[in-house]
Amino acid sequence: MHSGRRRRRALTEKRESPWSHRSFPEAAKELLADSQIRRNVRHATNVIQAKRNRVVAELEDWEQLREAGAAIRAHALEYLDNYLVQFEENCTRAGGHVHWARDAAEANGIILDLLRRHAAKEVIKIKTMTSEEIGLNRNLEAHGIHPHETDLAELIIQLGHDKPSHFVVPALHKNRQQVREIFQREMNLPDLGEKPEDLASAARAYLREKYLRIKVAISGANFLVAENGAVCIVESEGNGRMCLTLPDVLISLVGIEKVIPRHRDLEVFLQTLPRSATGERMNPYNSIWSGVHAGDGPKEFHVVLLDNGRSPILADSEARQTLQCIRCGACLNACPVYHQTGGHAYESVYPGPIGAILTPQLHQMQEGRTLPYASSLCGACYEVCPVKINIPEVLIHLRSKVVQKDQKTIAGRLGLWNMGMQAAAFLLADADRFSMAQHLGQIGQKVVVSQNGFIERLPLMLSGWTQTRDLRPLPAQSFRDWWAEREKAKKNYASHETIKRNDTKELGDAGKH
Repeated sequence: MHSGRRRRRALTEKRESPWSHRSFPEAAKELLADSQIRRNVRHATNVIQAKRNRVVAELEDWEQLREAGAAIRAHALEYLDNYLVQFEENCTRAGGHVHWARDAAEANGIILDLLRRHAAKEVIKIKTMTSEEIGLNRNLEAHGIHPHETDLAELIIQLGHDKPSHFVVPALHKNRQQVREIFQREMNLPDLGEKPEDLASAARAYLREKYLRIKVAISGANFLVAENGAVCIVESEGNGRMCLTLPDVLISLVGIEKVIPRHRDLEVFLQTLPRSATGERMNPYNSIWSGVHAGDGPKEFHVVLLDNGRSPILADSEARQTLQCIRCGACLNACPVYHQTGGHAYESVYPGPIGAILTPQLHQMQEGRTLPYASSLCGACYEVCPVKINIPEVLIHLRSKVVQKDQKTIAGRLGLWNMGMQAAAFLLADADRFSMAQHLGQIGQKVVVSQNGFIERLPLMLSGWTQTRDLRPLPAQSFRDWWAEREKAKKNYASHETIKRNDTKELGDAGKH
């Protein structure tokens, strides 16, 4: 996806990720013990989900909009190379500059070069998960450039030295009192009140000076429009509009999958995205711009197109639909697993169901290998997705990839989980073997059934099942045995009745003679 363009290696040192890359079960176990985070997450997602359901119900053609959105995104991905080149041509014609980045290091290098060219020591930022993906803030700080997040939730995360836990509401795991404490400490406002108006006023005063002083801004984008080379950002606070119009230089970092063919396609997404993301009928601020214009907006405009693992996803016909995502976060709000653990359990910039399929693929299945299992496959994510990504389907596809990868190593083949699955496959493939396993289980379970009649503790790899739940023991008689006994009884009864009829007939015949 590089179109033969010149590539530059990043002039940057390797920075540690804020994520520890623990497995999902390890991270989730820790977060499940934090009752405050669980309350915050459940409250916030329930509120957003209820609002989303109300405004979606107002549209009689909601399902048609979902179908249209899915079709537009699928078509754009099918011809992505053509639309990206078209976007570059039209954006350049309008006065913009387009850069192509193979990976995170290259994207960081391009942005660092641009900032050095303008001797920038500070930048203001619009919320962008793509910059989180490449570790942009850490890289800039390592080179003496301080980024200022202007989205309220991202500002809370930055000042609190925390990590985002949601696409749309990154500080969703924080409550009002916790936000107040952060602002009091970091803004030196000991007398700050805890009303929403107090917190918003403090953030406004803190950021306004930076809008007026700092001359370089960095943004992401919700959509790139190939037809006219335009970039579109939707937001609810107005901070994005300030960052897009006041600075002299604007740099937009955008994943290659964000391109759509035509300007009129926005008609669909500007209806489905706000309803799915925040339960609003429309976003208060919809900004669309292309190139530079004398006396209006930035004097210099750059777009950095980021691949960073997206091309291999595009090449996988079953997983390609992952790239249709418009980052609304609806799947997170609907997911029962996310409700319980929150976003940090996913140990990734991209949490929730979409993160469970996106993160492992961006890392070529080298990281986040447990995430495809962080789901009950209930399908709630698919039901709310505005572009109809069948996340459960992709999760199963990725689980098979994990298994196939493990099968190629001795450690994987000899692992307890793999051996257990192989044994299960052997037993379940034959009715007699399965019946024998049931009978052995009925005998073996006697040592683990407690006095209350439940199994409270299982050994080895099965212990995870009984850490948080008790199991009923196998019944004394399985359905298969009951059925066989029933059929045998029916057969014996039929045979007995046949004998009775024959005896009666013989007696009757004897009486005639």
